[in-house]
Amino acid sequence: MRTLTEHLSQYAAYHRDTRNVATHVIGIPLIVLAIAALLSRPAWPVFSGAFPLTPAVILFALATLFYLRLDLPLGFGMGMVSAASAWFGHWVAMQSTTLWLVIGVGMFVTGWALQFVGHLRFEHRKPAFVDDVVSLLIGPLFILVELLSALGLRRDLYVAIHTPDTVTR
Repeated sequence: MRTLTEHLSQYAAYHRDTRNVATHVIGIPLIVLAIAALLSRPAWPVFSGAFPLTPAVILFALATLFYLRLDLPLGFGMGMVSAASAWFGHWVAMQSTTLWLVIGVGMFVTGWALQFVGHLRFEHRKPAFVDDVVSLLIGPLFILVELLSALGLRRDLYVAIHTPDTVTR
């Protein structure tokens, strides 16, 4: 299994233009929230109905395990993001079917459109997931690292993944 730095370095190699990264800072959370919403139906009540088990919850739990294997603190952070996303998805899924679909599909299409604009207009390079499907999981983690770095946290990791020598192809 590749290391955290290897995954993020490879992803960063496809995201060198700051304008493209900006489209991803908006687009990736929109996609994550859209997936949470769209996969929050059906819901199966567990623990006497206190907790809705949904395809979104299962997906986010598995993704969180992947993140925890890469890095415990970042995995915990992604777990919090996943829990918040699942909560949002559940809230959207409780709305009317029309509103659930409008919000879910609207956010999904908008998020992907932003990312493709970033790659076509600014980066002039195909998205990372074209070469490595695992990049679909790394994208949200990359955004978390970018945001943490902007707050002065995990700067060592930020520097390591943005150093051309660490990029694996």
